[in-house]
Amino acid sequence: MATNITFHPGSVTKEERDGLLKQKGVTIWLTGLSASGKSTIACALEQHLLHLQKFTYRLDGDNIRFGLNKDLGFDEKSRNENIRRIGEVSKLFSDASAVTITAFISPYRQDRAVARDLHEKASIPFVEVFVDAPLSVVEERDPKGLYKKARAGEIKEFTGISAPYEAPEKPEIHIRTDETSVVEAVQKITDYLITNGYLS
Repeated sequence: MATNITFHPGSVTKEERDGLLKQKGVTIWLTGLSASGKSTIACALEQHLLHLQKFTYRLDGDNIRFGLNKDLGFDEKSRNENIRRIGEVSKLFSDASAVTITAFISPYRQDRAVARDLHEKASIPFVEVFVDAPLSVVEERDPKGLYKKARAGEIKEFTGISAPYEAPEKPEIHIRTDETSVVEAVQKITDYLITNGYLS
């Protein structure tokens, strides 16, 4: 725990950044089982928002583990820390007025609540998107072969098989990817952002 530190506020206000970019910083937090479609939707949403000339950045679960979180495993304590760090990083991006898109399984409600609380204390909007698909569907998709390995006991503590996934109880947006196309999912999120004044 760091001691003898003092937060040093800058002279540039959030309102100044928002005005320059003509948008408001917001974190779009995609959560769901592996192979539910989080990364696919996140990539498509990022591209769509860039086409709308909006400042956006995507943080993806696997990608982050190549760098920032490469020291973490997949046990519960490591998962907690993984999401805590991403909550802090996404808050920083959104404080810079970016539309920050995160795609993480983030299986525990408490961890997502911590990330939300970080944002709310900083007066930064946090939009939870439940990317939902039945276990039977994601197992059939299984693009990385992870469910097959988990069923065979080759991967321990795999979410949805040998580790729990706690679905959001009141997400701002709920997308059933077994019933909704990627294009429709992107439009649903975009419409939400426009309706709530995050995009002009």
